[in-house]
Amino acid sequence: MNLTSRTLAILTSLAVAIVLTAFLALATYLSSKGLLVALLLVFVSCFLLVYFSYEALVFREVKNVYSSLEKIKKQDFKKVESKSTFSTDPLKKIKDDILLIAAQKQQEIDELKRLQLMRSEFLADVSHELKTPIFAAQGFIHTLLDGAVDDPSVRDKFLQKAGKSLDALDILVQDLISISQFEKGVVKMQKRNFDAAELVREVFEQLELVAAARNITLHLAAPGQKIMLFADPNRMRQVFINLVDNAIKYGRPAGNIWVTFTEGRRKYTVTVKDDGRGIAEEHINRIFERFYRADKSRSRDTTSTGLGLAICKHIVEAHRSFIAVKSEENKGTTLRFKLLKAKKE
Repeated sequence: MNLTSRTLAILTSLAVAIVLTAFLALATYLSSKGLLVALLLVFVSCFLLVYFSYEALVFREVKNVYSSLEKIKKQDFKKVESKSTFSTDPLKKIKDDILLIAAQKQQEIDELKRLQLMRSEFLADVSHELKTPIFAAQGFIHTLLDGAVDDPSVRDKFLQKAGKSLDALDILVQDLISISQFEKGVVKMQKRNFDAAELVREVFEQLELVAAARNITLHLAAPGQKIMLFADPNRMRQVFINLVDNAIKYGRPAGNIWVTFTEGRRKYTVTVKDDGRGIAEEHINRIFERFYRADKSRSRDTTSTGLGLAICKHIVEAHRSFIAVKSEENKGTTLRFKLLKAKKE
């Protein structure tokens, strides 16, 4: 039975009143020793009731709070007691507030640990990605300084390689700046009406040599048709280049890549699909992380910064959409997102 502080006060008062009434009723018949016994009886009764009240209302509840905090320190939230012997509203509220604050602080600590781990991994990845083009360019330039500059054929070859390494470094730095700007929310989308089908055809022309090197065929499921969207065309060009280029690199040789537009009531569903090797289930939720590569054998691929999909994710989210991924090993990968139809002018 739950007892409130008011109930305990009433019981204590009632007990004292009964004892005193009985004492007064019997006082004329009691000797001095009897009065002493009655006094002791009243004292003991009141002491026990008051002590029990304090013990139940204060000390036991405080001990319960400390016990719960100890369990929270051990992250054993399931064993934290939620019930009290007495419904002591002020103490119960204090306990609930302490438990809530403790749980929130623990979540904040866990989040800070996760962010610290991500920061450490990010710095390690950035260091690794920066070292590759820098060391390559250094090697070519030092070779030239050591005397190879006198040979025109060697000089031109090494200067071209150094230039490519520095170009890769520039792309990586620009991608890092883009990621930083997206995460800070300082990038504004310059949305306007444009023909997405024409934009995809331009992307196909830009990547046709890369696709031809792997004998991959690019398909646009809107031949000769206009697909008018309302979005930032320059940013969407980045998205299509990254998604199609990624599909070419990780797709099956002599395979196919399709870009399709499915019309809805207010939006088009954009789909980029390949019939390549697919992505294992444990990697699907991580492919949009910076520098994450499901295929570790390509971790030193100098043609990719490892930031392409992360940039795509930020651009699509800036258009109030998200990229959904569906993949199965040896059967290909499908990525989908939605964009608004063109606005009437």
